[in-house]
Amino acid sequence: MTQQGRFITVEGIEGVGKSTNLSYIRHFLTQQGVDIVATREPGGTPVAEAIRDLLLDTRHTDMVSDTELLLMFAARAQHIQELIKPALARGQWVVSDRFTDATYAYQGGGRGVSLDRIAELEQWVQGNLRPDLTLILDATPEIGLARVANRGHDTDRFEQEKVDFFHKVREVYLHQAARAPERYAIIDASQPLEAVKAQLTDTLQAFMSIK
Repeated sequence: MTQQGRFITVEGIEGVGKSTNLSYIRHFLTQQGVDIVATREPGGTPVAEAIRDLLLDTRHTDMVSDTELLLMFAARAQHIQELIKPALARGQWVVSDRFTDATYAYQGGGRGVSLDRIAELEQWVQGNLRPDLTLILDATPEIGLARVANRGHDTDRFEQEKVDFFHKVREVYLHQAARAPERYAIIDASQPLEAVKAQLTDTLQAFMSIK
């Protein structure tokens, strides 16, 4: 019988280095002999990627919060059924760039949607599925947005939000981590990259030692 895989999610506001550090996480786990499926939210499947395009499109400035919330969970439902659950059942480890914690942070904290409403949708769409480990790459919005500005590329609908929005997002991330410290690890992403990688290495090694 194939052993169930493990589910790792990586969270954080814009500019905390998720792409770079996700690449490192995938490399580290692969070096340990782990069979990895890398994915992202919103997205990960053709249907969910189409919803992602809709959510990030800067033309949709009139999108109301409930529409945004429901689209996030619509993409997630497809992602879970088509990619995440089958991979875990095969014994693979799924590493996702964001998952439902982002919905609590962005739609709950940033948009002000009721956290109870998000929790109801989470239970409906996910059932008992929750990440085994959530890595929160943490830095102040001032640091993160400065990094985004230095990239010099076009920003998406979320990246165009004001700094106060991201303070609310970060606050919810930290609150979620404080509520369930056994599942979350806060990584200080304001440090130089090598120091961030060292934190990730220590956290992943500790996680892998837990049977």
